[in-house]
Amino acid sequence: MSLTKKRKVAVTKVDKNKIYSLKEAASLVKEINCTKFDSSVDLHIRLGVDPKKADQQVRGTVSLPHGTGKTKKVLVLCTPDKEAAAREAGADFVGLDEFITKIEGGWVDVDVIIATPSVMPKIGKLGKVLGPRNLMPNPKTGTVTNDVAAAVNEVKGGKIAFKVDKTGIVHASIGRISFAPEKISENSTELINAILKLKPSSSKGTYLKAVSMASTMSPGITLDTKQLIN
Repeated sequence: MSLTKKRKVAVTKVDKNKIYSLKEAASLVKEINCTKFDSSVDLHIRLGVDPKKADQQVRGTVSLPHGTGKTKKVLVLCTPDKEAAAREAGADFVGLDEFITKIEGGWVDVDVIIATPSVMPKIGKLGKVLGPRNLMPNPKTGTVTNDVAAAVNEVKGGKIAFKVDKTGIVHASIGRISFAPEKISENSTELINAILKLKPSSSKGTYLKAVSMASTMSPGITLDTKQLIN
């Protein structure tokens, strides 16, 4: 059966006019998976915010109870006295000047960059490269810290960063298709609760407007937002 045929079958299993409970969606997303690899399971969360306003740029971090199922590559940019702690915690790359040079040359083969506050002035010039890729270290996401070992452990243990995009949507991976439905559901709940806690006081009307779940190349499943809030 070709991938196209598999996708057609998957589409027939999702009722576009139905809103699904999180439990239903976590099971259904596994049924409609079209890929042969262990694809990512993602949530797409539309918020009632205006991202153009500084106080409505929803962003934060959350530690998923079951991790993401993906081993993240971590780069720690720090002074020599912090390097040993970063390596012992499991950082994939550790250093400073050599990596700044590599990044300026276009190298971005990492998932997360952690930096100590003292080196941030040196890293500022990398904003054009790292900013669009959401790789720029930021105190709000815990990636600018003197405790580099704890930060590396959190990332390796399932901590993810999320940020609302220009259209008011948060896109985040909450696991893999090989996860049991319960793990998909629990990771989803953890992310949604973290986002709900960050509702800007200036945001008016409905905050959690729409949520859909999908795996790589699968159709989206619309979730019941009222159930997610309660």
